[in-house]
This record gives sequence, C-alpha cells and structure tokens, in this order.
Amino acid sequence: MTDAAAKPHLVRALWGATHPGPTLVVTVLSLALGIAAGVEPARLALLVVAVFAGQVSVGLSNDAIDGARDAAVGRTDKPIAGGAVTPERGIAVAVASAILAVGLSVPLGTGLVAAHAIALASAWAYNAGLKSTPFSIAPFVLSFGLFPSFATLSTVSPALAAPWASVAGAALGAAVHLTNVVRDLDDDRRTGVRGLPHRLGARASVVLAACGILAGAIAVLLGTDATALGLVFFVAVAAVAVAAVVVVFARPPGRAVFQLTMLAALLLAAQLVVA
Repeated sequence: MTDAAAKPHLVRALWGATHPGPTLVVTVLSLALGIAAGVEPARLALLVVAVFAGQVSVGLSNDAIDGARDAAVGRTDKPIAGGAVTPERGIAVAVASAILAVGLSVPLGTGLVAAHAIALASAWAYNAGLKSTPFSIAPFVLSFGLFPSFATLSTVSPALAAPWASVAGAALGAAVHLTNVVRDLDDDRRTGVRGLPHRLGARASVVLAACGILAGAIAVLLGTDATALGLVFFVAVAAVAVAAVVVVFARPPGRAVFQLTMLAALLLAAQLVVA
C-alpha cells in the first residue's frame, strides 16, 4: 500500500479508536449547552472544537492503554487491538489532542482552561489505572460534574454553572460509567479490571445508575422554574429509569436494560439543556 493510500486508512483507524459515538455525543452536548448559555458564536465554535479534541484524546488514550487487554479477549473490532494502529501512535495522537484541547480553551479564559485541564487529567487517570479500583466512578463524577460549567465559563462573563446543573452532570457521568461497563464485565474480569461496577455486579450497577439519573432529574427540576417542557422531560427521565430497574429485576441484565438506562441518561442530558 502506498503512503497516499495508507493515510486515509490510518485516519479511519484512528477515528475508530476514539470511541466515535461518545465523542460525538459529548461534543454535541457541549454545543447545545453553549447555545443554551448564550455563548457568542465565535467563542462557541472554539468551545465545541476544544471539547471534540479533548474527547478524541480521551478515547484514543483509553484504547491505546487497553490495546493488549482488548486483544487478549478478542476485541479485534477495535483498531488498536486489531493492529490497524500501534499503541504508540495512538498515545502520540492522544497527547497531541489533549494539548490542542487545552490550547483552544485559552482564548476562552483561565476558568475554562482550568476546568478542561482538570476534566482531561481525570479522564486520563481513569484510563491509566483508576478503572481497576473501587474509585473508578470518581473521574466520571468529577469530569461530568464540571461539564455544564464549560459553557458558562466560555461566556464573556464567565462563571461556574449553577449547583443543580453540576449535580445533574455528575449524576449523568456516574450513570454512564455504571451502565457502559456492564456490557464488558466478564471480559474485564478476565483481564484484571475490577472497578466499582465489577465489585457491585451488573444488577446493582444498573439500579445505582437509575437512582443517580433520577436524583439528577430531581436536582434540575428543583433548581429551575418548572415549565411544561421541563416537567415533560422529568416525567420521561423518571419513567425510563424506573423501567430499567423493573427490567433488571425481571430478567438477567442484558442489552434491553443497557439501552433503557442509556436512554434515561440521554433524556437527563436533554432536560439539563432545556433547563
């Protein structure tokens, strides 16, 4: 394969190693929160690109660090585990993306630089080893708890987000961690990963995630003026979270309960944006 032909293949493989779905969801959420917070267009564009670069860094570093572990359990669908990208190249691009993310945050103010740097350091700490400890949930609570402040710190009058927004963000992060790991519990155990969800078990993790999502929805509801749309989202979040708990006790945890819990988390994110 020529160098010219290899480059598009490498770019596709690198993109596949960034966890594209979560990367795009978080990036779009930053756009929605920025619009809701009234961030000016030029500053909003910088914010969104900075968040995107940060998410690329987090996803790539995760797969690069876990390359050998993923290969051991047959995850050849992942570009680094499958050999399409070397772990060294993945780490190099991840580091460059993290530097770019912080650099793009600089014009938006020291508050955003600090918040983004803390969130990225937290995510990298998870990838580097915290995922195998009882404190595996901490980086998600910290990073997602800070996330609503990315928008408010990017305005011309920067300030931290309201406490209810931070609580909702932290609840969302906890739910994402507890639910996402459920699908890989067996593979993780075989390769020595024993984070909080592994110690709790699938059923308890889903219940805790659903309770966290409900707590976040209540925080948003109580922290803002109740509107008809806000009430609709709250009821939707509560209904789906309760449905996930019912399903997880009715049958062994599987794809359906994962989808329900993630739907509740997405509805909570939408409720946060609307609020």
